Amino acid sequence: MSIRRLAVLVAATVAVTLGGVTAQPSAATAATPKAPRTLHYNAAGAAEFSTVVAQAAQIWNGSVQNVRLVAGSPVDITVVAYDGWPYAEPGSLGRGTIHMGRQAVREGHDPTRIAAHELGHILGLPDRRTGRCSDLMSGHSAGPSCRNAHPSPAEAAEVDRNFARGLAVTTAGRVFRDCFTDAA
Repeated sequence: MSIRRLAVLVAATVAVTLGGVTAQPSAATAATPKAPRTLHYNAAGAAEFSTVVAQAAQIWNGSVQNVRLVAGSPVDITVVAYDGWPYAEPGSLGRGTIHMGRQAVREGHDPTRIAAHELGHILGLPDRRTGRCSDLMSGHSAGPSCRNAHPSPAEAAEVDRNFARGLAVTTAGRVFRDCFTDAA
């Protein structure tokens, strides 16, 4: 069988498999980058942390291409303040609740770093506890002197990959606590 005939046979098989629909992007479509996914957050319940949540969202917006965090609705991310240690309760990728804990701030941790770290969980990143201040997801293991609220290039790339693939990662029921100083 000739290569040309084999190519026609493969193309026909694909067309039949897809119900006669072929999905070939035009040159204009192929060159147009996919619009970033917009996630809306509501920091109305974040009390004194509402400003740092907005700053953390802008840090992520400046670090990634495939997702944008904006205040508004419909709400994907709810941010609330409470007296314990900060944690995130992600649902599916890009959805969940962030609990901005006052305890970590009282212990000297940077509020903007906390907000950016917890947003990282909602964007699909786990705690890594590397102890390096350059790693946002190292969380409290970097110590209270760490003021870096920016994701590392590797962390930003991982978020971009998550949203480029359009993952529907379900993490419902998982709670990401950076420190286990209070009851779960």
